[in-house]
Order: sequence, then structure tokens, then C-alpha cells
Amino acid sequence: MARARIHKVIAAAGLASRRGGEDLVRAGRVTVDGRLAIIGELVDPDMQRVEIDGNPLPAAVGPRSYWALNKPAGVVSTVRDRHADRTVMELLPPEASRGTRVYPVGRLDEESEGLLLFTDDGAWADLMLHPRYGVEREYMVGLDHSVMKDQKMALRTGVELEEGLARIDHLDDVTPAQVRNLAALLAPPFPELRWYRVVLAQGWKRQIRRMFDAVGMPVRRLVRVRVGTLKLTDLRVGEARRLTHGEVSLLASCARKQTTTRPQRPIVKTADE
Repeated sequence: MARARIHKVIAAAGLASRRGGEDLVRAGRVTVDGRLAIIGELVDPDMQRVEIDGNPLPAAVGPRSYWALNKPAGVVSTVRDRHADRTVMELLPPEASRGTRVYPVGRLDEESEGLLLFTDDGAWADLMLHPRYGVEREYMVGLDHSVMKDQKMALRTGVELEEGLARIDHLDDVTPAQVRNLAALLAPPFPELRWYRVVLAQGWKRQIRRMFDAVGMPVRRLVRVRVGTLKLTDLRVGEARRLTHGEVSLLASCARKQTTTRPQRPIVKTADE
């Protein structure tokens, strides 16, 4: 959706008339990216977080687009970057952006791989990304050596980063069968590495790599294999597919459930691995 006056955006979401939208802004009930909205300001609900009484706007009426990609290493997770050789947008089929404007939901750093979501639905993207919703992200982490007991303890109890104390929700060994399943989804084939399963409910920029570096275990390979209820199970490297209505709904339900079951953490802007 293109930039529009804030009251028009509220009306397009079906929450009030345009005049009613102005009244909501005037009453201080509307925020844009966490700050109080201003009457008449231009906003892009696909790129900015617009909330009423702390709740994100529902998607505007009309079909929305939801996609999943198995991102290869060496590709940048941005819509455009004049310094990058290749961006993830070049891997999507033409129909993904036909008549709309999809964008990555969060990001994977250039050398990380695996599941990356795309949409043109700003409210749904907010559910996936905002720390308050605690949507889990699961990764397979490849290392040169086994993690020692004291290193595991440090990763689980917390590693001090510049943003604060960073913790891993789950850190588990990976079975040989899981490694074989992972190898079938990746290219090129990886050398002999020691693999671990890591789960985060909130991620800071390059958090996993920085945490493992802090305990003396540089990450050789990092693959995201799950976001919420969606797993990377049927996509080869560089392949993308449209999400089903059921998958989209389950992901949204997972996010909403987390708001009532997870303890609240300090809100820090999410930046995926």
C-alpha cells in the first residue's frame, strides 16, 4: 500500500470512518512505530507499525500475498541494495509481486540460510516480527567442534551483548537423522560439522553468531529451519512458494497465543539473524 494520510489508512482497515480515524488520532489512541500519530501525517502501513490502543491494524480489505523462500547464502535480505550482487527479491517468482509489493518479513544476514517469509500485509508482518508476540525462530547451527558444558551454560543463562543480556531459549544436540534431513535442503553440501538446534523467541542483529563468538565457538553455518508453526521441509535452496491460507492463519494464531502465554520481556526492536 502506498503512503496515505493516517485517517485514510485507519478507514481502509475498516476500523472507523475517515473522520472517526481523525478522532482516534486526536484522542492519542494511534501510534506509528511506537510514537503518537499526528493528524494528517503520511504513513505506509506495509512498512510502518500503525497501532490503535496498542493493537496493530488488521490487513486492509483485498487479497494479500504471503510467500516462503529457502534463502541461500550470499544473498542480501533487502528489497533493493545497489551494493549487493543479488537480493532475495530476485529469487521470488514474478507472480509474487504482480499487482502488489511484497517485502521480506525480517531478515537473514547475507551468509545465513533458510526460511525467509515475504508479504504485503503490514499487520501480519508485525505479528511475526514484534518482540511482544514472541514468535519462535528455530535454527541449525554448524560448528567446527562440540560445545562444552560451561559454554552451553553460558549460552543458556545469558551472554552480555551491547543491547543487553542475550539468552537462547533452547540449545539441543542434533541427531544424525536431522543432519541428513538438513543436508537434503542445502547447497552446496556441507563438510563435517557439529550441529546444534537453537531456538530464539526474540532476536537481535546477528545474535546467534555474536553469542557463539562470545563463548569461543565461531559459527560455520547457520540455517533457519522454522518460524512459528512453519517449517522448512519442502523447499530446495533458492526455491519459493506461496503460503496456504491455513499456514498464514496458524502463524498469526501462534503470535497471538504468545501474547497471553509468554512473560513480557523488555521491548527491543527485532532484527533477525
